[in-house]
Amino acid sequence: MTNPTRVTFGQRDASFAEDLKRRVSEYFETRNLSQRANKAMYVKALSILGFTAGVYGLLLSGHFNAWGMLGLAVLMGVAIAGIGFCIGHDGVHGSYSDDAKVNTAVGLAFDLIGANSYMWRITHNVLHHTYTNIQGMDEDLTVSPQLRLSPHSEWKAYHRFQHLYAFAAYSLTTVFWVFAKDYKYFFQKDLGPYKDKKHAPAEWARLLAMKAVYYGWTLVIPWLVLDVTWWQFVVGQLAMHMTAGFILGIVFQLAHVVEDAEFPLPDTDGKVEDAWMAHQLRTTANFARKNRLLSWYVGGLNFQVEHHLFPKVCSIHYPALSEIVKATAQEHGLPYIEAKTFRSAVASHYRMLKMLGRPPAVDAAAEEAKPKLAVAA
Repeated sequence: MTNPTRVTFGQRDASFAEDLKRRVSEYFETRNLSQRANKAMYVKALSILGFTAGVYGLLLSGHFNAWGMLGLAVLMGVAIAGIGFCIGHDGVHGSYSDDAKVNTAVGLAFDLIGANSYMWRITHNVLHHTYTNIQGMDEDLTVSPQLRLSPHSEWKAYHRFQHLYAFAAYSLTTVFWVFAKDYKYFFQKDLGPYKDKKHAPAEWARLLAMKAVYYGWTLVIPWLVLDVTWWQFVVGQLAMHMTAGFILGIVFQLAHVVEDAEFPLPDTDGKVEDAWMAHQLRTTANFARKNRLLSWYVGGLNFQVEHHLFPKVCSIHYPALSEIVKATAQEHGLPYIEAKTFRSAVASHYRMLKMLGRPPAVDAAAEEAKPKLAVAA
Protein backbone atom coordinates (compact mmCIF):
# COMPACT_ATOMS: atom_id res chain seq x y z
CA MET A 1 0.00 0.00 0.00
CA THR A 2 1.33 3.44 -0.91
CA ASN A 3 1.45 5.82 2.04
CA PRO A 4 -0.17 9.23 1.57
CA THR A 5 2.03 12.31 1.58
CA ARG A 6 -0.80 14.70 2.42
CA VAL A 7 -4.10 14.08 4.21
CA THR A 8 -7.06 16.42 4.55
CA PHE A 9 -10.29 16.03 6.48
CA GLY A 10 -13.80 16.43 5.16
CA GLN A 11 -16.98 17.90 6.63
CA ARG A 12 -18.95 14.83 7.68
CA ASP A 13 -20.36 15.45 11.18
CA ALA A 14 -18.80 18.91 11.30
CA SER A 15 -21.81 20.13 13.32
CA PHE A 16 -20.57 17.99 16.21
CA ALA A 17 -17.47 20.16 16.49
CA GLU A 18 -19.52 23.37 16.54
CA ASP A 19 -21.80 22.13 19.31
CA LEU A 20 -18.99 20.65 21.37
CA LYS A 21 -16.75 23.72 21.20
CA ARG A 22 -19.66 25.93 22.24
CA ARG A 23 -20.57 23.73 25.21
CA VAL A 24 -17.00 23.40 26.42
CA SER A 25 -16.50 27.17 26.18
CA GLU A 26 -19.69 27.67 28.16
CA TYR A 27 -18.45 25.25 30.81
CA PHE A 28 -15.32 27.33 31.47
CA GLU A 29 -16.99 30.72 31.07
CA THR A 30 -19.96 30.10 33.37
CA ARG A 31 -17.63 28.81 36.09
CA ASN A 32 -15.00 31.47 35.52
CA LEU A 33 -12.36 28.79 35.08
CA SER A 34 -9.11 28.88 33.15
CA GLN A 35 -8.53 26.08 30.64
CA ARG A 36 -4.96 25.83 31.87
CA ALA A 37 -3.50 24.25 34.99
CA ASN A 38 -5.02 25.07 38.36
CA LYS A 39 -3.66 24.79 41.90
CA ALA A 40 -4.46 21.08 42.07
CA MET A 41 -2.38 20.46 38.93
CA TYR A 42 0.64 22.29 40.31
CA VAL A 43 0.33 20.48 43.64
CA LYS A 44 0.28 17.18 41.77
CA ALA A 45 3.35 18.14 39.75
CA LEU A 46 5.28 19.16 42.86
CA SER A 47 4.18 15.98 44.65
CA ILE A 48 5.49 13.77 41.84
CA LEU A 49 8.76 15.70 41.61
CA GLY A 50 9.14 15.50 45.38
CA PHE A 51 8.47 11.77 45.36
CA THR A 52 11.03 11.29 42.59
CA ALA A 53 13.66 13.32 44.43
CA GLY A 54 12.96 11.43 47.65
CA VAL A 55 13.32 8.00 46.05
CA TYR A 56 16.46 9.12 44.21
CA GLY A 57 17.97 10.35 47.46
CA LEU A 58 17.22 7.07 49.20
CA LEU A 59 18.82 5.19 46.32
CA LEU A 60 22.01 7.25 46.52
CA SER A 61 22.18 6.83 50.30
CA GLY A 62 23.14 3.18 49.91
CA HIS A 63 21.52 2.33 53.26
CA PHE A 64 19.49 -0.57 51.88
CA ASN A 65 20.18 -4.17 51.07
CA ALA A 66 20.01 -5.52 47.52
CA TRP A 67 16.26 -6.19 47.64
CA GLY A 68 15.59 -2.74 49.08
CA MET A 69 17.64 -1.11 46.32
CA LEU A 70 15.73 -3.13 43.72
CA GLY A 71 12.45 -1.93 45.18
CA LEU A 72 13.64 1.68 45.06
CA ALA A 73 14.66 1.20 41.41
CA VAL A 74 11.12 0.04 40.63
CA LEU A 75 9.71 3.09 42.45
CA MET A 76 12.00 5.29 40.34
CA GLY A 77 10.38 3.79 37.26
CA VAL A 78 6.93 4.60 38.64
CA ALA A 79 8.07 8.15 39.39
CA ILE A 80 9.62 8.70 35.94
CA ALA A 81 6.43 7.56 34.23
CA GLY A 82 4.48 9.92 36.49
CA ILE A 83 6.68 12.86 35.45
CA GLY A 84 6.01 12.01 31.83
CA PHE A 85 2.25 11.71 32.34
CA CYS A 86 1.54 14.62 34.64
CA ILE A 87 4.20 17.22 33.96
CA GLY A 88 6.05 16.79 30.68
CA HIS A 89 3.06 15.75 28.58
CA ASP A 90 0.88 18.72 29.58
CA GLY A 91 3.83 21.09 29.34
CA VAL A 92 4.78 20.02 25.81
CA HIS A 93 1.14 20.39 24.74
CA GLY A 94 1.14 23.95 26.09
CA SER A 95 -1.72 23.33 28.51
CA TYR A 96 -0.09 24.41 31.76
CA SER A 97 -0.17 28.13 31.13
CA ASP A 98 -1.04 30.84 28.62
CA ASP A 99 2.61 31.87 28.90
CA ALA A 100 4.67 29.95 26.32
CA LYS A 101 7.80 30.30 28.48
CA VAL A 102 6.11 28.52 31.37
CA ASN A 103 5.02 25.67 29.10
CA THR A 104 8.53 25.39 27.67
CA ALA A 105 10.00 25.23 31.16
CA VAL A 106 7.49 22.60 32.30
CA GLY A 107 8.00 20.65 29.08
CA LEU A 108 11.69 20.32 29.93
CA ALA A 109 10.57 17.69 32.41
CA PHE A 110 10.41 15.42 29.37
CA ASP A 111 14.05 16.15 28.57
CA LEU A 112 14.96 15.58 32.22
CA ILE A 113 13.67 12.00 32.03
CA GLY A 114 15.54 11.37 28.78
CA ALA A 115 12.91 12.14 26.10
CA ASN A 116 13.50 15.00 23.68
CA SER A 117 10.56 17.42 23.98
CA TYR A 118 11.20 19.03 20.58
CA MET A 119 10.93 15.72 18.73
CA TRP A 120 7.88 14.76 20.80
CA ARG A 121 6.14 17.91 19.61
CA ILE A 122 6.66 16.78 16.02
CA THR A 123 5.90 13.07 16.26
CA HIS A 124 3.19 13.29 18.91
CA ASN A 125 1.62 16.74 18.97
CA VAL A 126 1.56 17.14 15.20
CA LEU A 127 1.68 13.74 13.50
CA HIS A 128 -0.15 11.58 16.02
CA HIS A 129 -2.75 14.12 17.12
CA THR A 130 -3.52 15.35 13.63
CA TYR A 131 -3.49 12.03 11.76
CA THR A 132 -4.56 9.62 14.48
CA ASN A 133 -4.50 5.97 13.37
CA ILE A 134 -3.81 6.85 9.73
CA GLN A 135 -1.16 4.53 8.34
CA GLY A 136 1.91 6.33 7.03
CA MET A 137 1.12 9.55 8.90
CA ASP A 138 0.74 8.58 12.57
CA GLU A 139 4.22 7.73 13.85
CA ASP A 140 2.76 5.92 16.87
CA LEU A 141 1.69 3.09 14.56
CA THR A 142 5.31 2.35 13.68
CA VAL A 143 6.96 2.25 17.10
CA SER A 144 8.59 -1.10 16.31
CA PRO A 145 8.68 -3.47 13.31
CA GLN A 146 8.04 -6.28 15.81
CA LEU A 147 4.57 -4.88 16.49
CA ARG A 148 1.72 -4.64 13.99
CA LEU A 149 -0.57 -1.96 15.41
CA SER A 150 -2.73 -1.27 12.34
CA PRO A 151 -4.62 -3.54 9.93
CA HIS A 152 -2.91 -1.57 7.14
CA SER A 153 0.64 -2.22 8.35
CA GLU A 154 2.81 -4.82 6.67
CA TRP A 155 2.34 -8.26 8.17
CA LYS A 156 5.25 -10.49 9.15
CA ALA A 157 5.08 -14.12 10.25
CA TYR A 158 6.30 -13.32 13.75
CA HIS A 159 3.32 -11.01 14.29
CA ARG A 160 1.31 -14.19 14.95
CA PHE A 161 2.87 -14.17 18.40
CA GLN A 162 2.78 -10.44 19.15
CA HIS A 163 0.00 -10.81 21.70
CA LEU A 164 2.41 -12.99 23.67
CA TYR A 165 5.49 -10.75 23.53
CA ALA A 166 4.03 -7.24 23.11
CA PHE A 167 3.69 -6.50 26.81
CA ALA A 168 7.31 -7.51 27.43
CA ALA A 169 8.30 -5.30 24.49
CA TYR A 170 6.52 -2.34 26.10
CA SER A 171 8.83 -2.67 29.09
CA LEU A 172 11.73 -1.70 26.81
CA THR A 173 10.01 1.53 25.72
CA THR A 174 12.20 3.93 27.68
CA VAL A 175 15.42 2.01 26.98
CA PHE A 176 14.82 2.45 23.26
CA TRP A 177 13.55 6.00 23.72
CA VAL A 178 16.45 7.47 25.70
CA PHE A 179 19.27 5.59 23.97
CA ALA A 180 18.09 5.32 20.35
CA LYS A 181 14.65 6.65 19.35
CA ASP A 182 15.32 10.40 19.57
CA TYR A 183 18.62 10.08 17.71
CA LYS A 184 16.94 7.93 15.06
CA TYR A 185 14.25 10.56 14.47
CA PHE A 186 16.79 13.39 14.30
CA PHE A 187 18.72 11.56 11.57
CA GLN A 188 15.61 10.28 9.78
CA LYS A 189 14.97 12.26 6.59
CA ASP A 190 11.20 11.71 6.40
CA LEU A 191 8.72 11.94 9.29
CA GLY A 192 5.17 11.25 8.16
CA PRO A 193 4.29 14.06 5.72
CA TYR A 194 7.55 15.89 6.45
CA LYS A 195 10.03 15.15 3.68
CA ASP A 196 13.75 15.76 4.09
CA LYS A 197 13.09 17.30 7.53
CA LYS A 198 15.84 19.60 8.81
CA HIS A 199 16.39 20.48 12.48
CA ALA A 200 17.87 23.72 13.74
CA PRO A 201 21.40 23.59 15.20
CA ALA A 202 19.96 24.79 18.52
CA GLU A 203 17.72 21.72 18.68
CA TRP A 204 20.65 19.41 17.98
CA ALA A 205 22.56 21.16 20.76
CA ARG A 206 19.66 20.83 23.19
CA LEU A 207 19.25 17.16 22.29
CA LEU A 208 22.87 16.42 23.17
CA ALA A 209 22.96 18.66 26.24
CA MET A 210 19.79 17.31 27.82
CA LYS A 211 20.72 13.72 27.02
CA ALA A 212 24.00 14.38 28.84
CA VAL A 213 22.06 15.71 31.84
CA TYR A 214 19.85 12.62 31.84
CA TYR A 215 22.76 10.20 31.52
CA GLY A 216 24.49 12.15 34.28
CA TRP A 217 21.80 11.81 36.94
CA THR A 218 20.68 8.29 36.03
CA LEU A 219 24.02 6.66 35.15
CA VAL A 220 27.13 8.63 36.08
CA ILE A 221 26.20 9.87 39.57
CA PRO A 222 24.75 6.56 40.82
CA TRP A 223 27.77 4.65 39.48
CA LEU A 224 30.20 7.00 41.23
CA VAL A 225 28.27 7.12 44.52
CA LEU A 226 26.98 3.58 45.03
CA ASP A 227 29.10 0.71 46.21
CA VAL A 228 27.56 -2.00 44.02
CA THR A 229 28.82 -4.52 41.51
CA TRP A 230 28.41 -3.85 37.80
CA TRP A 231 25.71 -6.49 37.46
CA GLN A 232 23.74 -5.07 40.40
CA PHE A 233 23.93 -1.66 38.73
CA VAL A 234 22.65 -3.11 35.44
CA VAL A 235 19.79 -4.95 37.20
CA GLY A 236 18.78 -1.73 38.93
CA GLN A 237 18.81 0.20 35.68
CA LEU A 238 16.74 -2.46 33.95
CA ALA A 239 14.25 -2.54 36.82
CA MET A 240 13.77 1.23 36.57
CA HIS A 241 13.45 1.24 32.78
CA MET A 242 11.24 -1.82 32.53
CA THR A 243 8.83 -0.40 35.11
CA ALA A 244 8.63 3.04 33.48
CA GLY A 245 8.54 1.60 29.97
CA PHE A 246 5.78 -0.88 30.70
CA ILE A 247 3.58 1.75 32.37
CA LEU A 248 4.09 4.33 29.61
CA GLY A 249 3.74 1.79 26.81
CA ILE A 250 0.54 0.18 27.99
CA VAL A 251 -1.24 3.45 28.86
CA PHE A 252 -0.61 4.97 25.43
CA GLN A 253 -1.56 1.79 23.56
CA LEU A 254 -4.93 1.56 25.34
CA ALA A 255 -5.92 4.83 23.71
CA HIS A 256 -5.92 3.71 20.07
CA VAL A 257 -5.11 0.03 19.58
CA VAL A 258 -8.32 -1.45 20.97
CA GLU A 259 -11.20 -3.31 19.36
CA ASP A 260 -13.64 -0.48 18.64
CA ALA A 261 -11.08 2.05 17.40
CA GLU A 262 -11.03 2.63 13.64
CA PHE A 263 -8.07 2.89 11.29
CA PRO A 264 -9.40 5.00 8.39
CA LEU A 265 -7.75 5.07 4.99
CA PRO A 266 -7.75 8.30 2.96
CA ASP A 267 -9.10 8.13 -0.58
CA THR A 268 -6.86 8.42 -3.63
CA ASP A 269 -6.79 12.21 -3.18
CA GLY A 270 -5.62 11.88 0.44
CA LYS A 271 -8.97 12.90 1.90
CA VAL A 272 -10.67 11.45 4.97
CA GLU A 273 -14.44 11.86 4.86
CA ASP A 274 -14.90 12.75 8.54
CA ALA A 275 -14.39 16.20 9.98
CA TRP A 276 -11.30 16.21 12.19
CA MET A 277 -13.12 16.08 15.53
CA ALA A 278 -15.36 13.25 14.37
CA HIS A 279 -12.24 11.42 13.22
CA GLN A 280 -10.83 11.67 16.73
CA LEU A 281 -13.95 10.06 18.19
CA ARG A 282 -13.69 7.12 15.81
CA THR A 283 -10.00 6.49 16.43
CA THR A 284 -9.56 7.18 20.14
CA ALA A 285 -10.69 5.43 23.32
CA ASN A 286 -10.98 6.17 27.03
CA PHE A 287 -10.65 3.77 29.91
CA ALA A 288 -11.47 3.71 33.64
CA ARG A 289 -12.95 7.22 33.68
CA LYS A 290 -14.33 6.73 37.17
CA ASN A 291 -11.06 5.52 38.69
CA ARG A 292 -9.88 8.68 40.46
CA LEU A 293 -6.51 7.34 41.62
CA LEU A 294 -5.59 6.07 38.16
CA SER A 295 -6.78 9.32 36.58
CA TRP A 296 -4.59 11.28 39.00
CA TYR A 297 -1.47 9.24 38.27
CA VAL A 298 -1.72 8.97 34.47
CA GLY A 299 -2.39 12.68 34.08
CA GLY A 300 -5.83 12.25 32.55
CA LEU A 301 -4.45 10.08 29.74
CA ASN A 302 -7.24 7.61 30.39
CA PHE A 303 -9.38 10.47 29.00
CA GLN A 304 -7.73 10.28 25.60
CA VAL A 305 -10.91 11.26 23.75
CA GLU A 306 -11.02 14.59 25.55
CA HIS A 307 -7.26 15.00 25.23
CA HIS A 308 -7.38 14.52 21.46
CA LEU A 309 -10.28 16.90 21.05
CA PHE A 310 -8.81 19.57 23.32
CA PRO A 311 -5.04 18.98 23.58
CA LYS A 312 -4.36 22.49 24.89
CA VAL A 313 -6.82 22.14 27.76
CA CYS A 314 -5.07 20.98 30.92
CA SER A 315 -5.72 17.34 31.78
CA ILE A 316 -6.99 18.29 35.23
CA HIS A 317 -10.28 19.32 33.53
CA TYR A 318 -10.84 16.15 31.49
CA PRO A 319 -13.07 14.28 33.98
CA ALA A 320 -15.61 17.11 33.90
CA LEU A 321 -15.34 17.61 30.14
CA SER A 322 -15.86 13.91 29.47
CA GLU A 323 -19.51 14.12 30.44
CA ILE A 324 -20.04 16.97 27.96
CA VAL A 325 -18.17 15.16 25.19
CA LYS A 326 -20.03 11.89 25.71
CA ALA A 327 -23.46 13.52 25.74
CA THR A 328 -22.70 15.61 22.64
CA ALA A 329 -21.32 12.60 20.75
CA GLN A 330 -24.44 10.58 21.54
CA GLU A 331 -26.70 13.41 20.36
CA HIS A 332 -24.90 13.42 17.02
CA GLY A 333 -24.94 9.64 16.68
CA LEU A 334 -21.16 9.41 16.98
CA PRO A 335 -19.23 6.78 18.92
CA TYR A 336 -17.76 7.44 22.35
CA ILE A 337 -15.37 4.55 22.81
CA GLU A 338 -14.52 3.64 26.38
CA ALA A 339 -13.68 0.68 28.59
CA LYS A 340 -15.22 0.87 32.04
CA THR A 341 -12.10 -0.47 33.76
CA PHE A 342 -8.36 -0.61 33.20
CA ARG A 343 -8.53 -4.39 33.17
CA SER A 344 -11.16 -4.51 30.42
CA ALA A 345 -9.12 -2.02 28.35
CA VAL A 346 -6.03 -4.22 28.63
CA ALA A 347 -8.11 -7.27 27.63
CA SER A 348 -9.41 -5.40 24.57
CA HIS A 349 -5.87 -4.39 23.60
CA TYR A 350 -4.72 -7.99 23.97
CA ARG A 351 -7.49 -9.24 21.68
CA MET A 352 -6.67 -6.49 19.18
CA LEU A 353 -3.00 -7.50 19.14
CA LYS A 354 -4.04 -11.08 18.53
CA MET A 355 -6.36 -10.09 15.69
CA LEU A 356 -3.72 -7.86 14.06
CA GLY A 357 -1.26 -10.73 14.34
CA ARG A 358 -3.28 -12.89 11.99
CA PRO A 359 -2.36 -12.92 8.29
CA PRO A 360 -4.37 -10.24 6.41
CA ALA A 361 -5.94 -12.92 4.19
CA VAL A 362 -7.41 -14.56 7.29
CA ASP A 363 -8.87 -11.25 8.46
CA ALA A 364 -10.36 -10.56 5.00
CA ALA A 365 -11.97 -14.00 4.90
CA ALA A 366 -13.42 -13.49 8.36
CA GLU A 367 -14.91 -10.14 7.37
CA GLU A 368 -16.37 -11.59 4.17
CA ALA A 369 -17.98 -14.41 6.13
CA LYS A 370 -19.75 -12.13 8.63
CA PRO A 371 -22.75 -11.11 6.44
CA LYS A 372 -23.23 -14.74 5.35
CA LEU A 373 -23.38 -15.89 8.95
CA ALA A 374 -25.86 -13.16 9.76
CA VAL A 375 -28.13 -14.20 6.89
CA ALA A 376 -27.91 -17.85 7.87
CA ALA A 377 -28.93 -16.99 11.41
